[in-house]
Amino acid sequence: MTKPPPSRIVEVVAGVIRDSRGRVLLARRTEGRDLAGLWEFPGGKREPGESPEAALVRELREEIGIDVDIGVALISVPQAYPDKRLQLDVRMIEQWRGAVRGLEGQALAWVPPHKLASYAMPPADRPVVAALRQPDRYLVTPGPGEDAAGWLAGLQRALAAGIRRVQLRAPQADPARWRSLAAEAVAACRRAGAEVLVNADIDLARQLGVGVHLRAAQLASLQQRPLPPELPVAASCHDVDELRAAQALGCDFAVLGSVKPTASHPGAATLGWLGFARLREAVSLPLYAIGGLGAGDVAQSRRHGAQGIAAIRGLWPSG
Repeated sequence: MTKPPPSRIVEVVAGVIRDSRGRVLLARRTEGRDLAGLWEFPGGKREPGESPEAALVRELREEIGIDVDIGVALISVPQAYPDKRLQLDVRMIEQWRGAVRGLEGQALAWVPPHKLASYAMPPADRPVVAALRQPDRYLVTPGPGEDAAGWLAGLQRALAAGIRRVQLRAPQADPARWRSLAAEAVAACRRAGAEVLVNADIDLARQLGVGVHLRAAQLASLQQRPLPPELPVAASCHDVDELRAAQALGCDFAVLGSVKPTASHPGAATLGWLGFARLREAVSLPLYAIGGLGAGDVAQSRRHGAQGIAAIRGLWPSG
C-alpha cells in the first residue's frame, strides 16, 4: 500500500531571472540534497512569518548574490513527493543588481527559453517552463452545425483575439464534411501561428499533420504515444488515475475538470479549485482547468497550478 505524503506543506519561492539577451537562469541542485543534479529556478524555502516576496529577495541574495525587484506572479505549483508536499510560488523578476554567482557551490546556466524544456528538472519546476512558453488559453471549438462559414468566421475571430492553442471538436459532424472543414480550420490556425489538435481522431491528426486530444477512455487502450514528438498529444482527465495514465503515455499536457458547474452538465460533480490543486500534485504535466471557466479565470487558475483555462463557451466569440 502506498503511503500518503505528509499533510504539512513546504512552501518554496523561486524567481524567473532573465539577462539582457532574454536567457533564463537555472541553478543545479548540489550533491547531498533531494533531487541532486536536477536543474531548477533559483529560490528556496519560505520561513515562518515571512512573506513570499521577502523570502525570495533573501534567498536570491544568499544563493546567487543579487538584489532583485519582484514582479508579477507567474504560477504556484502544488506537488506531492514521496516524503513531502510542496507549494512552489514562482515570481517574475523585474530587475536585478549584482554579479550572479553560485554562493552555495551550485552550477548555474543561462538558458535560451526554447531550450528550457530540455533540462532535467524536479516535477514542480516543469509546469513553470510551460507557463513561460505555452498559451494560457486552450480553445475547444463548438460543433459547426450547418453553418460552416459562420463557424470558420468564429474561429477567425478567436484567433484574432489572441487564441494560440485550439482543439477542433465536432462530435456530431458528418466525417467526410468534418475532414474538409477541419483542413480549412487547420490552415486558418497555421496562418495565425496557433497550435492545433483534433479531438480523438488519431488518423485525422496524422492526415492533417496536427496534434490529437485524446478522450479519457482512449488512455487505457493506447500502449504508446500515438504521434511523433513534433506533434502535440493531450488528454481529457477527471481523476488521478487518468492524469497518471496521460503522463505515462507521454502526453504534452492535459485538461482537468470540471472545476465549476457547466450548462452542458447541470448537476454534475465538480472539483472546485482546491480539488483541482490536489489532483495537480500527482503529476508534473501542464494542466488546463476546464468547466464553467473563461479568460477572466486565468489568473486564479495559475494560483492553483494550472497552465491556464480550457473552454468552449468561455473562449468562443459571441455573435
